[in-house]
Amino acid sequence: MSETILKLQDVAVFQKENLILNDITLLVKKGEFVYVIGKTGSGKSSFMKTLYADLPLKQGTGSIVDFNLKSLPEKDIPFLRRKLGIVFQDFKLLPDRNVNNNLRFVLKATGWTDTSKMDKKIEEVLDKVGMKTKGFKFPHELSGGEQQRIAIARALLNDPEIILADEPTGNLDPQTSVEVMKVLQDINQTGRTIIMSTHDYALILKYPHKTLKCDGGKIFEVIQKAV
Repeated sequence: MSETILKLQDVAVFQKENLILNDITLLVKKGEFVYVIGKTGSGKSSFMKTLYADLPLKQGTGSIVDFNLKSLPEKDIPFLRRKLGIVFQDFKLLPDRNVNNNLRFVLKATGWTDTSKMDKKIEEVLDKVGMKTKGFKFPHELSGGEQQRIAIARALLNDPEIILADEPTGNLDPQTSVEVMKVLQDINQTGRTIIMSTHDYALILKYPHKTLKCDGGKIFEVIQKAV
């Protein structure tokens, strides 16, 4: 039995007072790759934000990487996020520093102090995403696909148990989307769990995995052919 890494029971997702999604019951096992699909405004991002405690879990019960989302004190949110790798649609790289220093900033912010260990870790994650030679480039010197690879490398820095990728190919052309997707596939094949929200159905058909759909205020699993 592979262990459960995410469990939600009768969860409702709210944005402030507005109910976005209701009656979510879901199990994700370690090592799974799960898509979350749905139209713009269907609640995909709100669902993802609930998983990394950007939106509080007010109704139902939920745990992710052994953190209870319902009773999570605010002071523990940074500890939860160290066990999660979060990849955003718009990269969120710091424009005023090069790639190496973007990654070093995250390591320092999460408690790393040994310079040689930091350098080694940075080299390791850049190698994983095929960007080993780009450490001295600034974000504006990179293409969109390269910036997203760096964002994935950044998500890997603290060896997260699960990667939450919120529309990671949303700003990329189809060819670059496939390249970024291949990186995520490789990471998943090393045993890491990935939950990825997307509206790119071509990618889902090319790389089929378990698929959850947000529609009409619900989330339900869809069989691939019915997407």
